[in-house]
Amino acid sequence: MAPILTRILGRAAGAALLAAGLSVPALHAGPAHAQDIELKLSHFLPPGHGIQRDWLAPWADDLARRTNGKVKVTIYPGGSPFGNPARQLEQAVSGVVDIAHGLRGLPAGRFPRMGIIEFPFLVQTANAASRTLWEMYPKAFAGEFPDSVKVLALHAHNAGLIHTREKQVKGMDDLKGLRIRSPSPQINAMLQQLGATPVGLPPGEVYENLQRGVIDGAVFPWDPINSFRLFEVTKYHLDARSYTASFYFVMNAKKYDSLPADVKKAIDDTTGAALAAKFGDWWNAWDAPGLEAATKKGNVISSLSDAERSRWRDALKPTIDKLLDDLEKQGVKDARALYAEMQQRVAKYEGKR
Repeated sequence: MAPILTRILGRAAGAALLAAGLSVPALHAGPAHAQDIELKLSHFLPPGHGIQRDWLAPWADDLARRTNGKVKVTIYPGGSPFGNPARQLEQAVSGVVDIAHGLRGLPAGRFPRMGIIEFPFLVQTANAASRTLWEMYPKAFAGEFPDSVKVLALHAHNAGLIHTREKQVKGMDDLKGLRIRSPSPQINAMLQQLGATPVGLPPGEVYENLQRGVIDGAVFPWDPINSFRLFEVTKYHLDARSYTASFYFVMNAKKYDSLPADVKKAIDDTTGAALAAKFGDWWNAWDAPGLEAATKKGNVISSLSDAERSRWRDALKPTIDKLLDDLEKQGVKDARALYAEMQQRVAKYEGKR
């Protein structure tokens, strides 16, 4: 009776029958139609951010085109039930979502080998960082990820600046005594070495704390300066290119394995090295509005000279050594070799060889 009613009345009626406690086996009988392949994708950023606007949404459209409409990607951004920044990996592992984009450092301590890319003054550009991460992934980082996910991409943003409220930071000595919002343990160590006090705050709480004078500045790339309107509560921006943060893009492995061959190919062809090569141009575009907003407001923007950059690096050698020592004590025995390889690869992409 129930299968007959389901065929006559369709899926909505079938759902109503299920709600009434009746079994409707016809709802689940037979293979799924090609157009019924839905992939749930979650991330932690606002839907208007460039990551969704320029990458994830067009990527979803591209998968649909490449598979002749077989695949529909539904995106759940920050603010949705799946937008918690600290839960992205777990959601993909458990299959709550099929694909997730998350920040390496949340929760703290995750993926320590990959996190070496975030050491102070190692990289300046998203292009160099993203290509380096993906090239090193098979040998260096694959073992950090659970077998229950397929890693589709690794990437990082353009190196961050030091933004301050009242005091201009021109050089290393100007940081002494300042309370600076910091994004990671690596940058905590850098700021402490340079005489500042690092303060851990989520990006969404920085505006109010700058406005109230609870903190004196923050370390960010240009992108959040616009998206969180921090240009309104800062006056000075030092383009120190001091750090980066890294991200992962992963898919539930069982879901990937269950897909038809042509869908797998479409995913493979649009991720990995082909995707890593795009982040440099994307981050440049995503950073541009922050720089423009600060410029229009009349804020003071300066850069480190080569001599001052060398001075900062020399001062931070003890910090780097301690970070590497700590990693070795945590079981990353080849931490120094990984750091050296990253230096070489980054130098190649940033034209320093």
